[in-house]
Amino acid sequence: MGTNGNESPYIAFKEVSKSFGDNRVLDHVSFDVMPGETVCILGRSGVGKSVALHHIMGFLKPDSGRVIVAAEDITDYPEEELERIRKKVTMVFQNGALFDSLTVGENVAFPLRERGDLSEEQIFQIVDGLLDMVGVKEMRDLLPSDLSTGMKRSVAIARSLAAQPECVLYDEPTTMVDPLMAQLLGDLIKRLKIQLHLTSVVVTHDMRLAKKLADRVVFLHEAKVLFFGPYDQMEKCQEPIVKEFLELDELKLEA
Repeated sequence: MGTNGNESPYIAFKEVSKSFGDNRVLDHVSFDVMPGETVCILGRSGVGKSVALHHIMGFLKPDSGRVIVAAEDITDYPEEELERIRKKVTMVFQNGALFDSLTVGENVAFPLRERGDLSEEQIFQIVDGLLDMVGVKEMRDLLPSDLSTGMKRSVAIARSLAAQPECVLYDEPTTMVDPLMAQLLGDLIKRLKIQLHLTSVVVTHDMRLAKKLADRVVFLHEAKVLFFGPYDQMEKCQEPIVKEFLELDELKLEA
């Protein structure tokens, strides 16, 4: 467990199973995320990576097993308790989930206004700082429709951070963006972790992103965890499917 041995995980899956009809998506999945740690959930498309994130948010409940979030067992929590947890844990959706009719600045200001305890001047300054932090300050007055996919994602990250979470969940942050933008998003996520001591979970099949960000990696295949540990240990993992995944990725990098 953590460095000092007695720290409890911020997030933990304990033998979590989930099926949709006959389709078992998570099969006795266990892993944990320590405070301030970045864990990447890796695997091919459609292997329950995003389903795992939805369990952390409490949008889905496990068929069996326990889900710990913000060091609390949320498995049986009613919606109002989950809302309290969601103030600490926010999710950056793949599509950005921005409000189309609001400018970039207004999108980021939205969670700040919801709090109701900040002056407009304070909100303006925080929004400016966040947009600067994610590298889109000059886009404050544009609408989301004016932005590329990657820029939208940067704005979505800024909006998530406006809620001052302890933990951010990223769902495929580099998918459908160009390689340069993918690199910038990876650098951004890493910088936020260091500056804000954020706990984060990153669902991805982008090996370069995982290598850059992951303190530890959960490798999911056919609903099961094939590997859970540090990235460099995964590179030595003898599990054939993990090796194949890494080798195929090597080929992609050379292409």
